[in-house]
Amino acid sequence: MKKALITGITGQDGSYLAELLLEQGYAVHGVVRRSSTETFDRIASFKDRLILHQADLLDQLSLVEVIKDVRPEEIYNLAAMSFVPTSWKQPVLTGEFTGLGVTRMLEAMRQVCPEARFYQASSSEMFGKVREMPQSELTPFYPRSPYGVAKAYGHYITVNCRESYNLFAVSGILFNHESPRRGIEFVTRKITHAVARIKKGLDRELRLGNLESKRDWGFAGDYVRAMWLMLQQPQADDFVIGTGVAHSVQEFVEIAFEHAGLDWRKYVVTDPALFRPAEVDHLLADPTKAKKTLGWQPAVDFPHLVRMMVDADLNRLDGKAG
Repeated sequence: MKKALITGITGQDGSYLAELLLEQGYAVHGVVRRSSTETFDRIASFKDRLILHQADLLDQLSLVEVIKDVRPEEIYNLAAMSFVPTSWKQPVLTGEFTGLGVTRMLEAMRQVCPEARFYQASSSEMFGKVREMPQSELTPFYPRSPYGVAKAYGHYITVNCRESYNLFAVSGILFNHESPRRGIEFVTRKITHAVARIKKGLDRELRLGNLESKRDWGFAGDYVRAMWLMLQQPQADDFVIGTGVAHSVQEFVEIAFEHAGLDWRKYVVTDPALFRPAEVDHLLADPTKAKKTLGWQPAVDFPHLVRMMVDADLNRLDGKAG
C-alpha cells in the first residue's frame, strides 16, 4: 500500500485529493496544525480513514518528524495562506507559509526520504499582470500580490531542488478551481452563498468588487486528479492546469442567480472598497501540455460548476448534507 502525505488536508483541494487517493488504495496521512481553529468539516465523512499528524510549515523540525514517522512515497504540499486579499494585510506571514514553507518541506524530504515524489501547489496568480494570452508553462511570471510573489518563490525553489538534488519535485500551476467546499471568503462561494440566502429571504443584497475581472474557473475535484497524475509520470515536470476558457465574475453571478430564479441586477451592488490594490485582470490557461502528456481533461464545465455550488448552498440552508 502506497503512503501519501498531504499538507493542507483540511482545505478544499486537500479533502478532494484525500478522497481520490483513498479510492486509489493509498494509506493517506495528513498534516494539521496544532490550532484551536482547525476545522475538519471537509474531511468529516472519511476522517476515520485518514491518519493525521500535527506539524506546521513554520516549524522545520515538526515537518522532519512527520516525514520520519510516515516515510511517504508521495508528498503533496497544498498548505498555504491561500486567500489573496489577506496577503496584503499579512505579507510577511504569507511569505513564511506560502514561500519558505515550501523550502522547509523540500528540505525535510531531502533529509529523510529523497526518493519520495513531491508535488507543489503553484498558482496562476504567479502570472499576475499577464505577459501573453493564454498562459503556458513558458509564460513569464509577473505576480500582483504578496500571495502571487510567495507562490513564485515556492515554484522556483521546487524547480531548483529538482535540478540541484535530482529530487522528483513538480509544480502544478493551477488556475482557479472551485467547488461546494470552497471557503466562503472566496468570491465564487461568496456569490453562491449569497444567492442561497437571498433565495431563502435571509439577505437582500450582494456586494462585489470588479465584475469585469476574468478567471479560468474549473472544478477542484478535476484538478486534484491532475496533481496525482503528475506524480505518476516517468520524469518530473511542471504543468499548467486549467480549462482554457475564461469567464467574468459577472458571468458567474448571472448563472448563479438565474439558477435560483432571481434577477441579479436587483441584488448585486458594486463596491469600490472590494477592488484589489493591484488587479489581475485576465487569467487564461493553456493546458495543452497537461492534456497531451498527462491525458488530463476537466470533466465539469463552468455552468455545471456554478449550479453545483448554488445547489450545495441551498441544501446547507435547508439543513441537508452536501
